Amino acid sequence: MTDSSPTTDHVDLRPGAYADSVALLQVSRDVQDVPGVVTAQVAMATALNVEVLGEMGFAVPAGATSNDMVVAVRLAADGDLGRALAAVEAALTPARREAGGGEAEPRRTTATALLDGPALALVSVPGRSALVEAMDALDAGCDVMVFSDNVPLAQEVALKRTASDRGLLVMGPDCGTAVVGGVGLGFANAVRPGPVGIVAASGTGCQQLLALLDHAGVGVGSALGVGGRDLSAEVGGLSTLEAMRRLDADDEVDLVVVVSKPPAAQVATRVETQAGSLATPVELALLGPGRPDLTAAAEAVLARLGRPVPVWPVAGRAEPGAPGAVRGLFVGGTLCQEATIIAQGSDPDGAHTFTDFGDDEYTQGRAHPMIDPTLRLDHLARTAADPATAVLLLDVVLGHGVEPDPAARLAPVLAGVRPPIVVCVVGTADDPQDRDRQVRALVEAGAEVHLSNAAATRRALELAGGPR
Repeated sequence: MTDSSPTTDHVDLRPGAYADSVALLQVSRDVQDVPGVVTAQVAMATALNVEVLGEMGFAVPAGATSNDMVVAVRLAADGDLGRALAAVEAALTPARREAGGGEAEPRRTTATALLDGPALALVSVPGRSALVEAMDALDAGCDVMVFSDNVPLAQEVALKRTASDRGLLVMGPDCGTAVVGGVGLGFANAVRPGPVGIVAASGTGCQQLLALLDHAGVGVGSALGVGGRDLSAEVGGLSTLEAMRRLDADDEVDLVVVVSKPPAAQVATRVETQAGSLATPVELALLGPGRPDLTAAAEAVLARLGRPVPVWPVAGRAEPGAPGAVRGLFVGGTLCQEATIIAQGSDPDGAHTFTDFGDDEYTQGRAHPMIDPTLRLDHLARTAADPATAVLLLDVVLGHGVEPDPAARLAPVLAGVRPPIVVCVVGTADDPQDRDRQVRALVEAGAEVHLSNAAATRRALELAGGPR
């Protein structure tokens, strides 16, 4: 049923105002939480953002340019515009303070960071504009981290071939997580430095390893994200091979770990061949049927380092309900793929379903679900009401740059659902969301909470009537 309640739109342009696109995603999210606000979008008035605002029904004033900030707010009948705009100002204040050089917490996502080699430039613009910005950085002799998603595959190939010819590294596109020189970039978890260096063709796969290794007392000095398509046949692992060479040359790295979504077979062979040629040992965590899951890969890393494997923590206990299907609703793409692969062996009819709400089809014109969970929460309520749903399987990803208190919105929804709930919380004890507090809130809402996504998936299958 469509809500026909009357609404009022307010749109204004702020010429010359600027804030980073990632910061503005959080501003929009904060304003949407104000009572009486139906929806809000605060963004730079790029062509793509103006198009998105038009699709949302907002009339952006003519003459808007990418140098203008647009503030668009839709109010319910009882909404207070003054209160909404005050929330915009309050949410924008930290971004302005950082841009103006005043006191602010050190940035976790940076424009440039000096390394022991080339400078690193971060590109965080709409995907259709990323090629030009990244090429400019390569021309300046910089490595590039492309945070932007929705970059065409052909452009990624062109970028990485150019970088390879020049001995440079392209991290991304859609590189959401990295640790460079001990500094977390993007959706990075708070980890201590240590002997492990990670090459990650997977953002949340990297975060799962960071969380598990941190729980086992092992630090990570570098995590070089290369984008989820790097090990595809088209890209050929160009950035992965360069990142492996970089970590092999780092005297602080005792073990290199390569983590990826399922790779193309010929590219996996290329990676394996290079791993055998390096002086530094390499542990491969390449997901796929018949391959170890991410938790097994973390355990293999610990074994190679001579460290004991801990008991991976579980909090709360879900009780089985009626048999049926597992419904996985994920914000992490690799976590979703890992769950899908694990379930395939016990699900020949394809009854279980796993949805990645961070996929490009869900993020066109909206914030990533690790920043704005609205879309997943809407699906969660409907999925829980479906009598065919036997178990709900979810992930909650913590770290810098993501939702500041995910349990605050998720727990009330979970408390009112019928099926048993299994959640994997991916995070470390030092993450800003306070991992232990997040776990407690989810357990109080009735969830069984795991640190291991693989263990959470197998538990969900067990509750749904699958094999133990």
